[in-house]
Amino acid sequence: QVRLMESGGGSVQAGGSLKLSCSASGATLSRYCMGWFRQVPEKEREGVASFNVGGPNTYYADSVKGRFTISRDNAENTIYLQMDNLKPEDTGMYYCATAPGWCYGSTWYRTATYNRWGQGTQVTVSS
Repeated sequence: QVRLMESGGGSVQAGGSLKLSCSASGATLSRYCMGWFRQVPEKEREGVASFNVGGPNTYYADSVKGRFTISRDNAENTIYLQMDNLKPEDTGMYYCATAPGWCYGSTWYRTATYNRWGQGTQVTVSS
């Protein structure tokens, strides 16, 4: 069973940067999808970025394109979310998640696509 643990959250002023990490342990598949989501109180969890491990395609929400970068360290079994030029609207609890099989353009941002979630790490951006 895959277990995920996020870290790297914190408080930063607008325009600043943070790098989130998600460490995965337990059984892994050779072909699966990993993603980052965020959530603020009273709103639905929204997809931020995702990519297919062992396959093509990386996906980003329009609101973060050009500012966020998702990447993976194979040796450490860790994925990252580099967040630059942060804005107050980026504030939220950030979760990493994994899905069996690959994600596609019509599925990567849906929470139902993913079956394993981390506990989350808080990001707060002040203006």
